[in-house]
Amino acid sequence: MPGGSIRCNLVRAPTLPPRQPVSKSPTAKPKSASVDRAPPAHRKVIAGYRVLAKIGLGAASELYAVQDGRTKQVWALKYVVRESAKDDRYIEQVLNEYAVGSRLDHPSVRSLVKVIKHRRLFRMHAISLLMELVDATPLDQRVPRSDLHAVRIFKQVAAGLAHMHKRGYIHADIKPGNILVTEDEHVKIIDLGQACPTGTVKKRIQGTPGYMAPEQAHRQTITDKTDIYNFGAMMYWVLTREVIPTAMPPKDEANNSLFSGALDKEQVQLPVPPAEKNPRIHPLLSKQIMDCVQIDPDDRPESMEFVHNRLELVYDMLAHPAKKPPPLVGDEDTLT
Repeated sequence: MPGGSIRCNLVRAPTLPPRQPVSKSPTAKPKSASVDRAPPAHRKVIAGYRVLAKIGLGAASELYAVQDGRTKQVWALKYVVRESAKDDRYIEQVLNEYAVGSRLDHPSVRSLVKVIKHRRLFRMHAISLLMELVDATPLDQRVPRSDLHAVRIFKQVAAGLAHMHKRGYIHADIKPGNILVTEDEHVKIIDLGQACPTGTVKKRIQGTPGYMAPEQAHRQTITDKTDIYNFGAMMYWVLTREVIPTAMPPKDEANNSLFSGALDKEQVQLPVPPAEKNPRIHPLLSKQIMDCVQIDPDDRPESMEFVHNRLELVYDMLAHPAKKPPPLVGDEDTLT
């Protein structure tokens, strides 16, 4: 519930905040509030919550650690100001994040408390999203110490995504920066602003170049297989520090330009298998990643639950290297 304690042992007491946020409460209802229009740096209260510290910045948002004066509970708060019509899409993303996140309940997915619309003269000028506060670092800033540690993180991400899929939602923007990892390697999936119901066809291209599935780049149907591709691209980066070739490549730093449009599927090449780049990467893990990043969704694993089960197998092999790897038959894992 909005004022109660967070169930997660990752949350620290109301001392001063961590590096990034996370949140909770499926039943809370949005409510409106008006706030001071002072510059954020000088704001002491937002929507009735005392500001403890500014803890981060998003594309159009600011992140604060705040405290409920009544319960003394500490939360993270994402704050977005609407200065013009161009900010409407950021407001929509916050509303969408709450709409999806409030329907989820999994330890690997950041929990959301409530959305607060700030109005003045019946017009919304800002919006806040109250979230669970977690002391954690994005995966792109906290690279795992070994493949075993990496797979431990991958398993949690896969479990969180499988939960989303069972609830009928796709994250649609899985990448290292959207995975928070704590000191003891607990995971929180964050940023549901681009999440959508399974089967959605988006009006505009959304996703992150270098991780985006071909169907995202071509505005085709978004399904569980889309998250599987994004997740495979994320695992590839964690193990090799390289993004895979995608239908929407990242910015070309040499020419300071972004590709003008999505590449046709026929133009997209599969990446070099991770085990060929680094022979120390377990062949089962390498194969799992390559299965996930197949160009055609039909060639990818059947579900995120299947991917999670395969990662459990890989983890067991890495944790007990004396065990003989099971033979692979097609898409099935067979133990002998």
